[in-house]
Amino acid sequence: MQNATITFPMLGDWFAVNTPRYVNIFGFHIYFYALFIALGVLLGAVYMLRNGKDYGLTTDNILDGILLGIPLGVIFSRLWHVAFHFAHYRDNPITIITGMRDGGLAIYGVIVGAALAAWICSRWRRIPFWSLVDGVSVSLLIGQAVGRWGNFMNRELYGVPTDLPWRMGLTVGETTTYVHPIFLYESLWNTLGIVLLHLYSKKVGRQYPGQIFVFYLGWYGFGRAWVETLRAPHWVTHVFDTDISASMVLAMCAFLVAVAVNHIMTKRAKQTEPTPEAVEEASKEEPVEEDQ
Repeated sequence: MQNATITFPMLGDWFAVNTPRYVNIFGFHIYFYALFIALGVLLGAVYMLRNGKDYGLTTDNILDGILLGIPLGVIFSRLWHVAFHFAHYRDNPITIITGMRDGGLAIYGVIVGAALAAWICSRWRRIPFWSLVDGVSVSLLIGQAVGRWGNFMNRELYGVPTDLPWRMGLTVGETTTYVHPIFLYESLWNTLGIVLLHLYSKKVGRQYPGQIFVFYLGWYGFGRAWVETLRAPHWVTHVFDTDISASMVLAMCAFLVAVAVNHIMTKRAKQTEPTPEAVEEASKEEPVEEDQ
């Protein structure tokens, strides 16, 4: 399906994508997938630079995190993918490195790499770890929302056949298969998450350190688990010899852990908040003047 023509019947005959997966610049193939990933990283970085002050972060703090987080995110993303597809790389391990341009990155590895980068920066710059983690959460969703369009250009990670009005057509030769555009579902879900997390952080504020990251895990986990139910079988990584999707298990675990952690931490935050009566009593107290 890599060279399939992409159509959406809902948009009419005028919409048809049949471009190659890359552009050729001075004889070097630049894949659209890489361009969308780079664009997502850039937009995420811009967002963090503009809003980092909400988490007590300076521009230097953010730049340090970006410079460390990008390579660690790529490394752990690749390692995560290889771990779940080890049989493919076992006989030719050099392709773990040389095959990166052909795809094979995992968002869960990106999250691990970003968390590690935040921990290193927090120790190095002596800034709160959870401030960095909260600050990067919306940026991660931005990167994911934009990056999924790289899957669109690659004609990959589509869903099972469907006849819904918004179905995506993949045409090879004279044969057209209509499938769920799950790249679009996930991109739209992440975009909605960006808006909600941004508004929450601006209008409500964190009830406890790490809350924005917890919300990110819960939101992404729930959406990813739902999308996994529609993924075409040959794009699914199974848990051992079962028919259970490994990504769905991880996504549901992320969602359930986020719900549990948010419940516990919100309850603790409320218990430590001063009661209205205590605030009123404190406001009535007058400072005692010292004898001269």
